[in-house]
Formats: sequence, C-alpha cells, structure tokens
Amino acid sequence: MVDIATTLTAIKQGSAEVLVETALVERLKTGNPLRIKFGMDPTAPDLHLGHTLVLMKMQQLQALGHHIVLLIGDFTALIGDPTGKNITRQPLAKEQIDHNAQTYTQQVFKLLDPQKTEVLFNSQWLGEKGADFVLQLAARTTVARMLERDDFNKRFKLGTAIAIHEFLYPLLQGWDSVELKADVELGGTDQKFNLLMGRELQKNMGQQPQTIVTMPLLEGTDGVRKMSKSLGNYIGITESAEQMFGKIMSLSDALMWRYYDLLSSQSPQQITRFKAEIAAGANPRDYKIALAKEIICYYHNTTAAKQAHKDFMARFQQGAMPDDVPEMTLRINDKQIPIANLLKQAQLVRSTSEALRMLKSGAVKIDGVKITDKHLQIAPGTENIYQVGKRRFAKVKILLIVEKVEV
Repeated sequence: MVDIATTLTAIKQGSAEVLVETALVERLKTGNPLRIKFGMDPTAPDLHLGHTLVLMKMQQLQALGHHIVLLIGDFTALIGDPTGKNITRQPLAKEQIDHNAQTYTQQVFKLLDPQKTEVLFNSQWLGEKGADFVLQLAARTTVARMLERDDFNKRFKLGTAIAIHEFLYPLLQGWDSVELKADVELGGTDQKFNLLMGRELQKNMGQQPQTIVTMPLLEGTDGVRKMSKSLGNYIGITESAEQMFGKIMSLSDALMWRYYDLLSSQSPQQITRFKAEIAAGANPRDYKIALAKEIICYYHNTTAAKQAHKDFMARFQQGAMPDDVPEMTLRINDKQIPIANLLKQAQLVRSTSEALRMLKSGAVKIDGVKITDKHLQIAPGTENIYQVGKRRFAKVKILLIVEKVEV
C-alpha cells in the first residue's frame, strides 16, 4: 500500500507547483503505485546539475515504491523543444541524437535504480505514426491556444519566424502521456505549457488527466540564466571531481544559497543556521567547500571529494600562486561579460584574440580550474582568481553598474 501523506510530502517538497493536488490524492487512495513520467530530449551528450533537480525527485519517489518511466525523446528531439527559444532550433542529426540518448541512459543511473526504472523511447510509437495521425492531433488545438504560450507569443509580437513544425512539439510531447497512461508528469517550470498539453490530450482520449509537478530551474554558474551547456554556465555530472569543485567554488556567495536550497540534503533549518553563522563572521568559503564536497559525493565518491578539496587548498594556500596577486574590480553594464573580454580588461592578455588563443590552448584557469570554453560568460557579483599561463594572475570582482533614474 502507498502511504498517501508520505508521498504528498515528498512530491511537494522543493517543487514549484502541483496541478491538481486533489486529483493526485484520489489516485493515491487506490493504493496503487503512481506511474510517474519524465521526458528528456537528448539534445546534448551530457547531463548537468540543472537536470538533476527532477532526477532527485524521481529518486525520492522511486524509493517510496512508485513506478518511474524515463522517456527519451529521440523522436521529438528531431523537432527540438521551442521552450525558451527566440529562434527556430536547428535540427540535430539522428546519429547525434542516438549517441546522446545512449549517454543519457547511462548517466541517469547515477541517481535512479536501473532495475526499477522503465526506459522508453518515443520513436517507438511516434516513429510509426503516419500523416493522418499528425492531422488528427493538430486538429485537437488551435493557433490561438498555441500563441498563449509565452515564447511563441513573444516571437509573434516581435515578428520573429515560428516554423509550423514547432507547434507540433507540445502536441507530440503531450501524446507521450497518452501512450504511457501517466499518472504524474515531472518537468521544469518552463515546461508547464507542454505538461498541460499532456493533460488535455489524455482527457480528450478518455483517460484520467495526469497530475503535473513542476520543479524550479537552477541558475547556472553565471547566476543569471538557467544552467545550460550551450551557455557555458553548467556543471556536468560526469565532469571530474576537480572540475566540479572548482566550478562550485566560483559561485557567488549569494548564488551558493540557491544551490544549497535545491541540491543539498541539508534541512532548511540547517541552511538558516549556516547563514546566521556567516552573518556572525564565519567565512563563506568554508560553507562553499562543504557544498562542493556534498555534491561531488553524489556523482563520484567521498574519496574524490576529499581529494578535490585537498588539491584546491594546495593550489591556493601552499604557494601555488604568488602572494601578491593584484586585485581589481570591473564594473559592467550588462548581465554578464564574456571571458575573453574579462581577461583583456583585467590586463591578463593584450587582446581578446590573444585571450581566445590562450583559452583554446588550455592556458586559462579560474580558481585553479582549466577553462577552455570561449563562450563562457561571467556574471556580476562573482569574485575569482584568473590565471593566464604560469605567471599572470588577477583577483577580479565583477560589479554591475546601476544607472540612476532621475525623478
């Protein structure tokens, strides 16, 4: 028998929204395990910490005896999810999708029990459908309904092109819920429109509509935009312990608490106590170290976490850099600054082209961690030690210029 109170508490803990809770309770009263769906389009080869918010929730519900269905959207990836995009996405090659799908199924089992997880691919049914199915599915909604979606609405008002096939994406994702007879679907807050489409289609097909559970979006290391590999602000779950440690240590002190809230097993009461201790004079760095070690333990092990900490401290406390590292503050009037521009303004390179060459050759480090991503953006509120080559160092604090408004 399923414990209703325990399951409800688990579902609501850390989630952004639950729709509709009363219907969920009625399902739980049957005593049957919930059939919980989570879909992932394999559009990139690696998962990052942003993905794990939903995976951690699935792990929690799986431990309570509920049935987890991990749906790999290898068919819908051919379209590309338009969520949050201001232009039509470029389609991926099927070979790339297949490769990414394989890595996804390997990486999710860092959190989920492979023996208790049902893994399906939506090409199993969508790949077999014909034009008549697409026409019938498209007839179940209207253009006006699609334009209620925020990203479509913005693009329409700006006169930015919306390809017809993009309208099909939420319909196909919603149809997956019909095929799976999902009781619950999980997703990020940005997926709400797509998740609601699943409810509508289930209802149209005579099924009991699924309950929707949305999870918060995790900001990337820049502290501005949601974590994304394409934006270069991600922490991958397959990265080395050293890389993960360095990236977490590069978080601003304010962003650290967001990561504590969403990724740590520490209770809200304990986190509140940590904040009070820092306010009383404790060093925020020590709490960032504890967070880094905890997260690394999830995806590596305790030994790797301890070694990453030891290596980090060796670099910064045992003479790995000069004692007289110059300190400076850069004030920017944008939400972030490209890494190449930062290195130039910090006088670590003579030009942005030199910065790009140094990045490509692996000669750039942030807090001792090698950086090669030329698209990396650094957000205001951060303070890190940047190194180019063996002898050029600078401790740089980034501040946002706030324009005064005349009244």
